[in-house]
Amino acid sequence: MCFEFRDKDHISARGRVSGFTLIELIVVIIILSILAATALPRFANLQVQARVAKLNGALGAVKGASALSHAGCLASTPQCSATLLMEGVNVTMVHAYPTADAAGIITAAGLNVGPTSPDGYNIQGGGAAAGTPVTVMVLGNDPPNCSFTYTSPIAINQSPVFGILVTSGC
Repeated sequence: MCFEFRDKDHISARGRVSGFTLIELIVVIIILSILAATALPRFANLQVQARVAKLNGALGAVKGASALSHAGCLASTPQCSATLLMEGVNVTMVHAYPTADAAGIITAAGLNVGPTSPDGYNIQGGGAAAGTPVTVMVLGNDPPNCSFTYTSPIAINQSPVFGILVTSGC
């Protein structure tokens, strides 16, 4: 058997070291930064759209709960005055509509509220008296500016008032 030994200089002269040049790395970094700069605003906008959609969902739940509780109150015999049993939970009522507080419209709508709510809602204000407003807010950027209000009816045979959506802080 015959073995042939070669020196290191002979091997390195034949084999070529491969890799990326500095120019190639800089071009890749520039391309990635351009892609990130265009994708980041779209991602931030998706969060805003999600909060607005969540706010619309809460408004729909509150409107639906208000209509259902009013119909349930009118259909009950005798007609409800202070509370209405909805799905095993007492909802406080005023003028045949839910009150503007956690025991009224928030319970009827099934919203889980609080500063650490897993649903991401909080409320401000409200009360059991007629004509009292409660503000329902979506937690996130600026909750008071990502909200709507529900005002209980001020008299018999009047409907509650639903405020417009405030989305400037979503």
